[in-house]
Amino acid sequence: MRFLLPSLMLILAGNGLIAQKNITLEDIWAKGTFVARGVPGFAFQNDGVHYTQSNESKIEQYDLRNGDLTGVLLDVKSVKTIDNTWPGQFDSYSFSSDEQQILLATDEESIYRYSSMAHFFVYNAGRNSIARVHNGAAKQRYATFAPEGDKVAYECGNNLFYKDLITGKQTQVTTDGVINAVINGAADWVYEEEFVLVRAFEWSPDGTKIAFLRFDERAVPEFTYETYHPDSMYPQQITFKYPKVGEHNAVVTAWIYDLQNGKTIAVNTGASAEDYLPRIQWAPNGKLCLTWLNRHQNHLKLLMADAETGACSVLLEEKNKYYIGETYEPHFLEDGTGFIWETEKDGFMHLYRYDMQGREKALITKGDWDVTDFYGVDKDNNKVYYQAATQNPMQRELFETDISGNNTRTISNGKAMHSAAYSSTFDYFVHTESTINTPPTYTIRNRKGKAVRTLEDNAALKDKLAGYGVLPVEFFNFTTSDNVKLNGWKITPGKAAAGQKCPVLMFLYGGPGSQEVLDEWMGANYLWFQMLAQQGYVVACVDNRGTGARGEEFRKMTYMQLGHYETIDQIEAAKYLGTLPFVDPNRIGIFGWSYGGYMSSLCLLKGADVFKAAIAVAPVTNWKWYDSVYTERFMRTYAENKAGYDQNSPINFADKLKGNYLLVHGQADDNVHFQNSVEMTNRLIATNKDFDVMFYPNRNHGIYGGYARLHLYRKMTQFLAEKL
Repeated sequence: MRFLLPSLMLILAGNGLIAQKNITLEDIWAKGTFVARGVPGFAFQNDGVHYTQSNESKIEQYDLRNGDLTGVLLDVKSVKTIDNTWPGQFDSYSFSSDEQQILLATDEESIYRYSSMAHFFVYNAGRNSIARVHNGAAKQRYATFAPEGDKVAYECGNNLFYKDLITGKQTQVTTDGVINAVINGAADWVYEEEFVLVRAFEWSPDGTKIAFLRFDERAVPEFTYETYHPDSMYPQQITFKYPKVGEHNAVVTAWIYDLQNGKTIAVNTGASAEDYLPRIQWAPNGKLCLTWLNRHQNHLKLLMADAETGACSVLLEEKNKYYIGETYEPHFLEDGTGFIWETEKDGFMHLYRYDMQGREKALITKGDWDVTDFYGVDKDNNKVYYQAATQNPMQRELFETDISGNNTRTISNGKAMHSAAYSSTFDYFVHTESTINTPPTYTIRNRKGKAVRTLEDNAALKDKLAGYGVLPVEFFNFTTSDNVKLNGWKITPGKAAAGQKCPVLMFLYGGPGSQEVLDEWMGANYLWFQMLAQQGYVVACVDNRGTGARGEEFRKMTYMQLGHYETIDQIEAAKYLGTLPFVDPNRIGIFGWSYGGYMSSLCLLKGADVFKAAIAVAPVTNWKWYDSVYTERFMRTYAENKAGYDQNSPINFADKLKGNYLLVHGQADDNVHFQNSVEMTNRLIATNKDFDVMFYPNRNHGIYGGYARLHLYRKMTQFLAEKL
C-alpha cells in the first residue's frame, strides 16, 4: 500500500514539538471521534423568549437569554393517566397552537428519504394525561393538530382520518386508499423525493375544513427490489410505484373536506393527468392555494380555490425558457394584504412582494446574486429576513430589510457560512456559523445580530482536530479554455512541500443547483479527505457549470444535456491540477456519489487519457432509468431528447474505459436503482473491460447501518492505494 505515512510523525506547533495523531477510518465511521455537536431537540416557543429540548421521556423549557431551566413541560414519569398502549418514551414531539397539548411520536419508522410512520399520542397538560390518537393497531403518518388544538388529522393505511380530542370520536375522511393504488393525504415516492412533499393535507385557518391531495397511482409502473435475511429461505420483495422517464405519473387531484357536514368537494384545478400539484396551503383569506406545474416544469400557476365550491382562479402565472426552480409556494402575509414570492425571473433568485390580486408591488431584493433562503416576515415591524450569497457563491450572509426592499442591513459578520432559525417573534434567532476549516458554532442572537449566548461552539472538537494535525483546506479558482471561471478547494499534503509529486483525488457532485465548493463544515468526508492527505494525496473539488449561487444562466446552461458541460469542466479541472508543481498528472482519480457517481463514471470514460481511476457510488448510468420529475425537469423525455440522453449516459461509453473503475451500489436503493450498476456491469463485460465492483445487500441510497459506511470507506481507501 503506497503513500502511508509513519504511524507517528512530529510537527511543529506553538513553541515546541508535539506528537501528531493519524486519522483512522475507525475514528471517522466507528468511534465517532470527530462528530460535531449540534443542538438536538431544540424548538422555539410562542412567546419568542423560551425554547424546549427533549430526551426520550422529558421535555424541558429554557430561557433563550440566559439558558436557565424555567420549567418541565412533560415528565412521563409524573403523568397521571396513560393509555395502556403507551410505550413509555417518545421519539419526537410537536405542540398545539396554545402549547397546552403535545403530540408525541413513538416507535418511529423511516419509509423513504423524508417520510416516516409512528404511533402517535397526545399529552394534555390540563388533564395530565397521555392518550393514543388512532384507535387501530396500524402506524400513522403526519399527525397534525387543528388550529384550535381540539382535533388531530393524520394519514393511516393510505386514508385520511381525524380525531376529536374532546369527544374521542375518530372519523375516517376517505375510504378508497389502497397500497400501491390510491393515497389520500400523503405524497407518493416521486413527490416526496423531488418536490420534498410528504404530508399532503392542511387544516383550514378556522379548523372547519381539511384540504388534501389524492394520488391515483394505479397506472404508474411498479419497481421491485429484494432484501435478504438469514432467517428466511426466500428474499423479501419490496414493490412500490416509481415513475421513470416518460412513464405515467400518479394522477393528483385536490379535495376539501368539510367537518361540519361531512362532505368532500373536488377542487377544479383544471390539471390534466400529466400535470403536477406540488404544494397545497391555505391563505389567510380562507381560500385554498395550490401550485400547478406542467410536466415540462416550465409553466407555473398559483391557483386560489373557493373553499365552498372548489372553483379556482389564477393568482400568479410564471413561465421559463428552461424550467422553474424548486420554489413552489408563496409566503402569505398574516395581514392578508399579499404574499412574498421567490423567483429568478430577472436572472437571479430574488424576493418580490405581490398583492392578493397577483400584482407586483415591490422588488424586495436586487442585484447580480441569489437569495438562498427566506426566513420569514416580522409582521409587527414589516421586516423581511433572508440569506443570500452577495459576495461570492461559496459563502452566505444574513440580512434584514423592510417589506419594500429599503433599509437593508447585514446581520452576519465575517466570511463564512451563516444560517439562521428565528423565533416566532423574530426577536431572537439561532445563528449557525461554520467555515470549511471550522466546525459549526450555534449562538443565540437578538434581532440586531448581537450575541446573547452560545449554545454550542464545538471547542472540544476544534482542539481535537489540532492534535491530529489537520491541514488547511484552501480555495482556488481557474479559468477554462471556454473562458469560464470555476471555483474549487484543495488540501495539499506535507509531501508537496518536500518537493514530491503527489496523486490527486478529485471529489464532486456537480448536479443542477448543487454546490460542494462552500465555505462550510463538511463533516465526515472532511476527515476522510484529511486522512488521505496524511497519506500523501492531494484532495480537490471543483464546482462545474450547472451548480448553484451564480445566477440562472450559469445554473441552467446544462438544460437538455446533463453531463456534457459538467464533464468538460471536470476534465479541464483535472488538467489544471496536473500543472501544479507538486501534482503527478498521471495519477489523478475522481470520486462521487449519486449524481457525483454519474459524473465520476462519465469523467473516467470521456476523460480516459486524463483520469487514472474513478470511484462511482450509487451512480445513474443512463438517465432513462431515473425518475420522471427530476430527469424530465432538466432533460425532458427520452422521446423528446434522445441525443441528450445517449450522448451523456456512461453506459454508452463503456468501451472507452482505460483506467481503474470501482462501481459501488446499495442493492436495496429505492432512489437510484441497483439496475443502473447492473446494466453498467453488463456493458463493461460486453466490451471486455476489467473493473472492480462492490454491492451492499439491504442498503439503500445512503449505504449505512452497522459497519456499512466503515466497510465502504475502507474499500475505497484500499482501491485508491492499489489503483491510483
